[in-house]
Amino acid sequence: MLRSVAVIVMDGVATFELGVVAEVFGLDRTADGFPGYEFHVCSPDGGPVRTTSGFHLIPHGDLGHIEDADLVAVPAHGLSGTTPARVLDALRRAADRGAYVLSVCSGAFLLGEAGLLDGRECTTHWRYADELQRRHPTAKVRCNSLYVQDDRLLTSAGTAAGIDACLHLVRQEHGSATATRLARRMVVPPHRDGGQSQYVEAPIPETPEAPTLTPVLEWLMGHLDRPVTVDELAERAGMAPRTFARRFRAETGTTPHQWLTNQRVLLARRLLEETRLSVEAVADRAGFGDAAALRHHFVRRVGATPQTYRTTFRDRVGA
Repeated sequence: MLRSVAVIVMDGVATFELGVVAEVFGLDRTADGFPGYEFHVCSPDGGPVRTTSGFHLIPHGDLGHIEDADLVAVPAHGLSGTTPARVLDALRRAADRGAYVLSVCSGAFLLGEAGLLDGRECTTHWRYADELQRRHPTAKVRCNSLYVQDDRLLTSAGTAAGIDACLHLVRQEHGSATATRLARRMVVPPHRDGGQSQYVEAPIPETPEAPTLTPVLEWLMGHLDRPVTVDELAERAGMAPRTFARRFRAETGTTPHQWLTNQRVLLARRLLEETRLSVEAVADRAGFGDAAALRHHFVRRVGATPQTYRTTFRDRVGA
């Protein structure tokens, strides 16, 4: 049973991500029937640390609290600092004795430094996923996941995804009813559908970068709602279809079909965010023809249905 939680903080700790762990595990709600935890915030030497917001915080103590904690959590920290060896050693010992180890956002990089991601499934904020994979090539980085659990290792994506991971652990340890009650208390969803893709910034490019095909791509960008064939595009480019297909992949890195579908999904995202058009109308304007085709391609690329995506960003609709 999860009873004790220790959080590692160093200079450059992100206040929100630390607050996520503190909100779930550090606030005493036992009077209302919630489980209670021994909760300690730990710095390498027990001294104050400077947060990304510029103020200092005073921890409960040094890394000694980690040695018997059931859960060791690492909030987001900067990517350029040097992690003290004693912090990495403490993380390894915690993992070796079977404690849960959880990271929020870029905290995954500390777990990677400790060797805890080698051969393991993990995630981090979508902005840092490629860098995490580069630094730790044997890690299995799931860039679209809100959180990932691999045995007793949990990693989460940016900011609010840390709440998802913490609630998942509460659900696993104390049951769905407790996790749902806690989510209601925090005024957050007990479970979010979809993945990170729906939150990735992906504006429709104004000028496609393809030296030879720029006129064709610019024409396509203005006619995403109409059906087109490779033969038609090749004729517009003044090339044979096979030559056009080879040139297209060389200059864009993908096939005409994949490129066009990606652009149509991006347009659909913008229409779902910024208009009150029905999903059927969005599908028509984005060139998918019907809602079923839009849903199929949208889910594959965004990780959520068009309606779920619109609900997620409902405050932006009609702005």
